[in-house]
Amino acid sequence: MIANKETIWLAVGFLGQALFSARFLVQWIKSERVKKSVFPVAFWYFSIAGGITLLAYAIYREDPVFILGQATGLFIYFRNLYFIIYERKKLKLE
Repeated sequence: MIANKETIWLAVGFLGQALFSARFLVQWIKSERVKKSVFPVAFWYFSIAGGITLLAYAIYREDPVFILGQATGLFIYFRNLYFIIYERKKLKLE
């Protein structure tokens, strides 16, 4: 049985939400291990993966509020990841 278009997009939406939510689980586990609040790099990768998937779902749904929210968030996630990568490269050069 082939799923219809709506079912597939609903699955995409749930997948995006699961990826987006997983970032908090990753952050919580890492923070518990080091006994302080930290944001591991995986947090930003899950944020980006979930954000892109949810943005695709929002575009499909043609929801301008959801589209703006996800697009703005993606900019912030990519920017944070850039800072992490830049800092690591800088430390390797020193």
